[in-house]
Amino acid sequence: MNAVAGRPEQVARRLREGMAGGVLSFPLTSFRADGSLDVDGFREYVAGQLAAGPGAVFPACGTGEFFSLDEEEYRQVVGVTVEEAGGRVPVVAGVGYGWAQAVRFARIAEEAGADALLVLPHYLVAAPQDGLVAQVEEIAARTGLPLVVYQRGQVTYTAGSLARIAAVPGVIGLKDGHSDLDRLQRLTLAAPDGFLFFNGAATAEIQARAYATVGVPAYSSAVHAFAPEIADAFFAALRDGDQGTVDKLLRGFYVPLVELRDRVPGYAVSLVKAAARLRGRPVGPVRAPLTDPSASDLADLEALLGTGLDLVGASR
Repeated sequence: MNAVAGRPEQVARRLREGMAGGVLSFPLTSFRADGSLDVDGFREYVAGQLAAGPGAVFPACGTGEFFSLDEEEYRQVVGVTVEEAGGRVPVVAGVGYGWAQAVRFARIAEEAGADALLVLPHYLVAAPQDGLVAQVEEIAARTGLPLVVYQRGQVTYTAGSLARIAAVPGVIGLKDGHSDLDRLQRLTLAAPDGFLFFNGAATAEIQARAYATVGVPAYSSAVHAFAPEIADAFFAALRDGDQGTVDKLLRGFYVPLVELRDRVPGYAVSLVKAAARLRGRPVGPVRAPLTDPSASDLADLEALLGTGLDLVGASR
């Protein structure tokens, strides 16, 4: 286990420092053509992600197809990430489903040496605010790892619920995937000092400037999973106030990427994985129920990827 695991204040400090210095990496999970887990391919891939200098790494989350992993595969994915990170950046592993199953994954992540957990939206059902709070309380009571909660899909917290969740021992932050800035501003005002917030919208760079206006400048980057050169150039331009470069990348790359992503459900993951394959990364196909892009969409993706790399002066 990492030296800081189970110490919420230290983990929160490391995450805050990392979020200020780089994007958050959500690595893809490598599968072979037959759908089996490719551990060696994943090790090579995640080492490349870490070499790009992210602020933190989040294995086995949405981009990493957590929903398609069994428990032993999850153990290997988190374990390899911890080994490759070597304590250089925090490792935050995804957990989810109902709280009982989330706790099983939490125990595996703790044994594997993760620093913290990202609590993904629960499975299937809508729930009242008291139930959403209780879900977090049940998980927190059964793990020594700090928690970051994720509101997206059927999970939306009120300011009152967020205040209750933030008071749960071990809960250190919130990832937002709704992009409702009015609600998010209310949440930031209801949270205690030092509580972490970050933008977890799909293709978060599109909303990054808007999120910063309500005090949430940190964000996850799906683009980092296949083109860290583009993701890092955008992050640096945004941090440095280089609005010309921000606009150039939004117009020339990010907006067209979102338009391509929105053609087919699930492309938020499968397009990212296809782009990584185009760059020679050993990530393999997606698992059902996701599908790989069509030939025509893949051709459009390849052209757009080339444009993005040209915009930042990176090799293809």
